Amino acid sequence: MGAVGGSVYHFFKGLHNSPNGARITGGMQAARMNAPRLAGSFAVWGTLFSTFHCTSAYVRRKEDPWNSIIGGAATGGFLSMRQGVKASGRSALVGGFFLALIEGAGLMANRFAPQMLPPLPADDPNMAAAISMGGGGFPGLPQPVVSPAEVVSSSSGGSWFGGLFGKKEEKKPSGSAGMSEILESFEAPSPPIPSFDFK
Repeated sequence: MGAVGGSVYHFFKGLHNSPNGARITGGMQAARMNAPRLAGSFAVWGTLFSTFHCTSAYVRRKEDPWNSIIGGAATGGFLSMRQGVKASGRSALVGGFFLALIEGAGLMANRFAPQMLPPLPADDPNMAAAISMGGGGFPGLPQPVVSPAEVVSSSSGGSWFGGLFGKKEEKKPSGSAGMSEILESFEAPSPPIPSFDFK
């Protein structure tokens, strides 16, 4: 990201600062000279930020936006440590502030994003029947056949998982038909055991 962004930025900066007739070569030369430096700086910043972020998550034993804020502040302070304590403190505040802005924007986007999306369709038997009739799926592939009884029974669950959790068991008719289904499933041949011998 730093290499691509730095190349684009320094190319246009060199394009602007070069004399007429040598603008493209000047832009390419500026990008070739300055983009690796920016890419290296970006890589160092990203590595330090990831280190401080993961360390903060490990020490605090929780994953929340504070880890990013702490990581940004520690990275800013660590990178400007050579300029002294005062400059390091200022950079730590700036790094923490910018990461707090980014995390706040992410939280706001996550909070308002579900409101902007259209509502999910309810478990509607007509919708499932329309999809099975060819209204959905991949073109060119055969559509699964769904009987209306299956549609009604699958939509009877009140959750997205179709009643996977807390599903009431349906009473099966007692008699020999239910028993024969169970026995037939046990009589099916098992798949062959693979041989891993070298031939």
